[in-house]
Amino acid sequence: MRTQGLRLAPVTLTLIIFQVLVYCWLVYAGGSTNTVTLLNMGARSTPLIREGEWWRLVSPVFLHVGLSHLVVNSVTLLYIGRYIEEFFGHWRMVVIYFISAFFGNLTSAVFMPSTVSAGASTAIFGLFGAFLMLGVCFHHNVIVCVLSRTFLLFVIINIVMDFFLSGVDLVGHIGGLFGGFFIAFIVGAPMLGTVDYLKRLLSGAVLTVSLVILTLELK
Repeated sequence: MRTQGLRLAPVTLTLIIFQVLVYCWLVYAGGSTNTVTLLNMGARSTPLIREGEWWRLVSPVFLHVGLSHLVVNSVTLLYIGRYIEEFFGHWRMVVIYFISAFFGNLTSAVFMPSTVSAGASTAIFGLFGAFLMLGVCFHHNVIVCVLSRTFLLFVIINIVMDFFLSGVDLVGHIGGLFGGFFIAFIVGAPMLGTVDYLKRLLSGAVLTVSLVILTLELK
């Protein structure tokens, strides 16, 4: 049963394998906790983004600061990613993951311009946001309802803990959660049913307006 579950989540497994390989590269290149090495490999840096390196709004998702950071994010991604792929499908998982990472890093770049950040947490929080969307749209589904409540509790606990932990990009987490929640409305979850067209339209408007505001703030 476990083997089948993993086999049905190729995107999740690919992301985990890739971030492990990138971590090994980081260690070889100078160390995963070395700020210079992280910046050279694509960590989020507001000054560099303002200079035109916009790819840094996505590339940090593959970088991790220390082995424990990698392990925690990989295990969490394996857990939530399988559910997202099952309910949304593979390509929608890709869209949700990277749009969440983009919004999380963009939000962090705007509100925490003096910090350097890296990690898959922005995208992972986006996956949780996507599941919260399922809880809103498909609350009649018992399994979805139970899981969405569990993930909501997990998100609340993590956000509260973020206030008391140093070195945690709380703003990036919230930005990723925001992006994942609204992009999930747009892409929909056909495995479960249809999403109301008005909700999809409004979500698109919210994301677009947010993107414009954050981009203008970043410049």
